[in-house]
Amino acid sequence: MGLYRIRVSTGASFHAGSKNQVQLWLVGQHGEAALGKRLWPTRGKPSSVARRRPENQGGVPEYLGPLLFVKLRKPAPPSGRTPGLQLDLRAGPGAGDRGQVPCYPLVLPEALVSRTVGDDPQGLFQKHREEELEERRKLYRWGNWKDGLILSVAGTKLSDLPVDERFLEDKRVDFEVSLAKGLADLAIKDSLNVLTCWKDLDDFNRIFWCGQSKLCVRDSWKEDALFGYQFLNGANPMVLRRSVHLPAHLVFPPGMEELQAQLEKELKGGTLFEADFSLLDGIKANVILCSQQHLAAPLVMLKLQPDGKLLPMVIQVGGLRISAPSLQPSYPCFLQGSALIIPHLRYTLEINVRARTGFWLLKRAGGFLTYSSFCPPDDLADRGLLGVKSSFYAQDALRLWEIIFRYVEGIVSLHYKTDVAVKDDPELQTWCREITEIGLQGGQDRGFPVSLQSRDQVCHFVTMCIFTCTGQHSSVHLGQLDWYAWVPNAPCTMRLPPPTTKDATLETVMATLPNFHQASLQMSITWQLGRRQPIMVAVGQHEEEYFSGPEPKAVLKKFREELAALDKEIENRNAKLDMPYEYLRPSLVENSVAI
Repeated sequence: MGLYRIRVSTGASFHAGSKNQVQLWLVGQHGEAALGKRLWPTRGKPSSVARRRPENQGGVPEYLGPLLFVKLRKPAPPSGRTPGLQLDLRAGPGAGDRGQVPCYPLVLPEALVSRTVGDDPQGLFQKHREEELEERRKLYRWGNWKDGLILSVAGTKLSDLPVDERFLEDKRVDFEVSLAKGLADLAIKDSLNVLTCWKDLDDFNRIFWCGQSKLCVRDSWKEDALFGYQFLNGANPMVLRRSVHLPAHLVFPPGMEELQAQLEKELKGGTLFEADFSLLDGIKANVILCSQQHLAAPLVMLKLQPDGKLLPMVIQVGGLRISAPSLQPSYPCFLQGSALIIPHLRYTLEINVRARTGFWLLKRAGGFLTYSSFCPPDDLADRGLLGVKSSFYAQDALRLWEIIFRYVEGIVSLHYKTDVAVKDDPELQTWCREITEIGLQGGQDRGFPVSLQSRDQVCHFVTMCIFTCTGQHSSVHLGQLDWYAWVPNAPCTMRLPPPTTKDATLETVMATLPNFHQASLQMSITWQLGRRQPIMVAVGQHEEEYFSGPEPKAVLKKFREELAALDKEIENRNAKLDMPYEYLRPSLVENSVAI
C-alpha cells in the first residue's frame, strides 16, 4: 500500500481561500488511484499552513511508483476562482518523493498538475495534457480588436476575460479607490479654477498642489540640458538614436548653411543624435468639446557633449505636436503553461482591455515593432546608444536583461538537455509560431521567430517576453508622474496648431497649451498611472512557487541574489547623481504589467 501525505493551500491575498473541497487523483508509472476523501484548501503561505493545519493522509491500495502528475477537481466558487492553489506532497512509503507541486490559479473545474519526473512510458501525461490544452484554447482566444492591428485576447470588456486574468480583490479595490481619488481631485481643481483665466505659465501652479513626485521638473523644464536628458532617461527613452546621416526630411531654408555645417561636423564625430516623431505625421487629432485639437510630429537633432549632456541643435516642427507618446508594446502570449512566464503576465490582459481606447497609433507603429527592438542588446546597438555613459537607461537595461537571461538559461537547461529536445517539443514550437504568425500578424517579416531551434534561441525569446513585461514596461511607466505631471513639460494636447513663424507670443502659447480642465485631467491620469503601487510585486519576488525540486529553486535564489546586487549598485550610483535614475531598479520594477 502507498501512503501519500497531502496539504492543499491557497494564496494569502484578500478574499483568497475556498469553501469548496478539492478531490485528487494520483497518477504514477504503475497506475492511477483516486483518494478516498476530499480536502479543504487552507488560506495562506505554505510555511504558515504547516503550523496551522496538519497534513492529510491518503492511502491507496498499491504503490503507484514515481508520480507522473496529479489530477485535481474543484467546484468553481461564486467568484469563479481560488487564487494560488498549491499542493504539498510527501509521497510513497516512509518519506519518499517529497515536493511542493505548484498549481496555477484554476481556470478549469478539473486540471492536472505536472511534476518533474522521468519517463512516461504509457503516455498518460501526454493524453491528459492534450485534453487540458484543448480546454485552455477555448478560454484563451485571439481577438481582432481593430483591423490592421496586432491581435489581442478575445473580449471587449473585463467580464469577457478568463476569471484568473482579472484583478484580485485587493488589486481591484486599490485601483478603483485611487481612480475615485483622482476624480475627486479633478473636481476640486475644476471648481477652484472655473472662473479664472490662464495668462501665464505660472498659472499652472494653481493645479500643481497634489499628485507630485520626488523629481519635480517645474523649476528647470525650460533648460536645454533637461530637455535632452529626457530623451536619454525620461519616460520614453525608445525614440533617441545616433544619426548615421542627416534625415532626408530635415529642411534647411536659405541662410542656414552654417547650421548645416555644424550638424555635419557633429555627424562625422559620432556625436549627433536624433529623435524623430514622424510616426505622428498626418494622424488626425481628437475633437474635445466640439473643439478640434492638433498634433505635432517634430524632428529633434541633438549633440552629445564631452560631459555627457545632450543638447538640442535643431527642433523642426513639420506641423503637428508638442509631446511624444510612450508607445508601450502590448501583445498577448497564448499561454500553454510555461512556469517561467506565467508570473510575469499577471494582470496584463486586464490592463490591456482597460487601455484599449485611443491606441489606434499601433496600426502605424506596427512596422516599428521588430524583434530586435524588444531586445536591449540589439536595440541599443541599432540605435547607437551602447557606451553612452549618460544613458542610464541603456546601462541598467543591459544589466537587467543579462540577469534575466541567466535565470531563464538556468531553468531552460534543466528541462531541455539538448537542442534536439527543443526542436522536438511540439507545444513549445506551436506557442512560438502562434505568437509570431497569428498574434503579431506575420511578425516573421519583422524578425520574430516562427520556430525555436536551440536552447539559446529559447532563452532569448523567453527573456524578451519577461523583460518586456518587467523592465521595459517599468522604464516607460515609472517616469510618467515625474515628467508628465508638470503639464507645460509634456502637454496632453494642443488647442491651436503649431506656429509657422518665430514671432509667437505668450498669449499664443497659453492658447495652445491645455486649458485648466485638460491640464487637471492630465495630472489626475498621470498620478493614477504613475504613482507607486501599494500592492506591488517586484521582479522575481513572487510568493507563488511555480517550480518544484531543489534545482530550479536554486536557480531562482541566484536570480534574486543578482537582482539584489544590481539594486544596490544602482542605489550607490544614484547617490552620486544630481538626478537619480531609478526606473530600472529591481526593487521598483513590477514583476508584470500590473498597471
